[in-house]
Amino acid sequence: MARPREFDRDAALEKAMRVFWAKGFAATSTDDLIQAMGIGRQSLYNAFGGKQDLYREALAAYQRGTISGHLRRLDSRASPIEGLYELLHGLTPQDDAERALGCMGVGSVSEFGTGDPALVEQRGKAGTLLGTRIADRIREGQGAGEIDPGLDPVQAAAFIQMTMTGLQLAARGGAGAEDLAAMARFAVDRLRKG
Repeated sequence: MARPREFDRDAALEKAMRVFWAKGFAATSTDDLIQAMGIGRQSLYNAFGGKQDLYREALAAYQRGTISGHLRRLDSRASPIEGLYELLHGLTPQDDAERALGCMGVGSVSEFGTGDPALVEQRGKAGTLLGTRIADRIREGQGAGEIDPGLDPVQAAAFIQMTMTGLQLAARGGAGAEDLAAMARFAVDRLRKG
């Protein structure tokens, strides 16, 4: 008879996510994970598979949380241009330590590139979902006279997503919250109707 699991799987996954987010995949050892998760090595393998499987699951959990937050900020303002600003501004927490973590998704791209097809697919789904909603808000802004009607909404959405990546890399590199907020405003202002 199998012994019942003696730990909270969701809490252990959250702890693993924090380790991967801070250190990346390659720099995170199995010992780092079992220590942070508070479980034994065999429990890790039984519950999550190997380190790669745990990383994919942790990244998926991270993406669910961040995409939800991104969409909430994007839709938080009646003004589409201000919703776009809230989306970008919300990427840069005031807390220096949290801001310095950057984005686990961006870290995944930096570390794996296109070398892991499962991660490429996983990141692609999240990016497409967000990009579609950003393009919708841009169209709304064009209809409301806030955003340049000559812009292609899909290309403008890609610009916003590229700006998100840049802001998160800059945050990881030590950029301050005020500078990042100014860059968010600068990027959004490029979309305004002239």
